[in-house]
Amino acid sequence: MRLMDVMTSPLLTAVPEETAEIARERMRLKRIHHLAVIERGELVGVVSARDLAGARRSQTVGELMTRDVATGTPGMKLREAANLLRGHVIGCLPVLDRGKPVGIVTVSDVLELVGRGVERPVARSTRWTMKDRGSGRKAKRTRALAEASVPGRR
Repeated sequence: MRLMDVMTSPLLTAVPEETAEIARERMRLKRIHHLAVIERGELVGVVSARDLAGARRSQTVGELMTRDVATGTPGMKLREAANLLRGHVIGCLPVLDRGKPVGIVTVSDVLELVGRGVERPVARSTRWTMKDRGSGRKAKRTRALAEASVPGRR
């Protein structure tokens, strides 16, 4: 599965000059936790609800945003994106197509897909039991006890 199949698009954005209060209210109304920060059509950062939670009214999105963000492409595999999210300990991955922001994938999106079972299941390994381990001392003793407990058998 590719990011183009799961990303949220169109991307909700903010500009660096926007106040934290306006961005926080937009997130609340849209029930989202991340906004891509765009300047002149280019991604310049990401701001999260957590970034805005303790912000003063006078602070701007540009002051609170994270500037160096990991990004993905529409053709990137979901597993690669999940590893980026996990490896960088981030909550969202903006998706860029030829440098232009086209969507976003969040940890919640990935967890929802895993919960629904979209990815193929991992092959289970064979678990060996005691009876498959061969004829060791314990196996011989167990077999002898079993034979002795059968009525009419000596």
